[in-house]
Amino acid sequence: MCRHEGYRVSQASVLRLLRDEGLLLSAAYQRERRQLAQHRKAAFAVEPTGPNQVWQLDFSEFETISGGTWRIAGCRDYWSKYEHPFHVSPRANQHDAIAAIELALADYERMFGWPLIQACNRDPDGRVLPAVTVVTDNGGPFRSFRFEAFITAHPELRHVRTRVRSPGQNGSRERGFGSLKYERLFLEQINDVYRIEYNTVRPHEAIAWNRPAEVHLGAADPLILIVFRVVAGDRVAGFVGGDAAPPGSSDHGGVDLVVVEAVQHVP
Repeated sequence: MCRHEGYRVSQASVLRLLRDEGLLLSAAYQRERRQLAQHRKAAFAVEPTGPNQVWQLDFSEFETISGGTWRIAGCRDYWSKYEHPFHVSPRANQHDAIAAIELALADYERMFGWPLIQACNRDPDGRVLPAVTVVTDNGGPFRSFRFEAFITAHPELRHVRTRVRSPGQNGSRERGFGSLKYERLFLEQINDVYRIEYNTVRPHEAIAWNRPAEVHLGAADPLILIVFRVVAGDRVAGFVGGDAAPPGSSDHGGVDLVVVEAVQHVP
């Protein structure tokens, strides 16, 4: 471009000016990108086979009833779709990202009765092998030194960032935020009641109409379809998945349906 404009400059001069202005990517940056790509491949080359193997973390914005804008962060289990407690803040920085993971670790200990690190395997030298891969995008909070230092201080965790401009690689987390907004945010104020309902009451098509808490605790298999058996007057009617009206509805021949049991069915 300089030569096109009539200036006579050497390649070394152009290189030096670009470096002084911070317009060149260092070799270390390219090496880091290759290492991240290897970590992504290692995390998803084998599909997770159970809960607490991959957690997906991200931020999302929402408006309050008073007109303010807040940020919500939370870890979502990739296998069971279980939502760990949300961290809500007016910011979305490295401290908030760390707080969201701390809430997930505390929730794990509450559910299972011991810290996650006690469930980790160890190598022959006694070093802890990471049990959970935390998947995030490439936002500033997740690239910060403080966040990486937090992950390093927790050997039970390892961190993988998705490919740049590839939100689908964190799709389960994005879908969870979408459900939160359409089912609650656009209708009423968000509180922890939604998370409890989402985990323990609402069936999910992605995990064969099971509930995330049941899958997360091993009480249900996300690959085995649920069959609801319902009572309609003197008749017993059954439906599988979404082939008929959901239990408790009155859209089944005009007769109110009452769930009497739910059994697992192998198709």
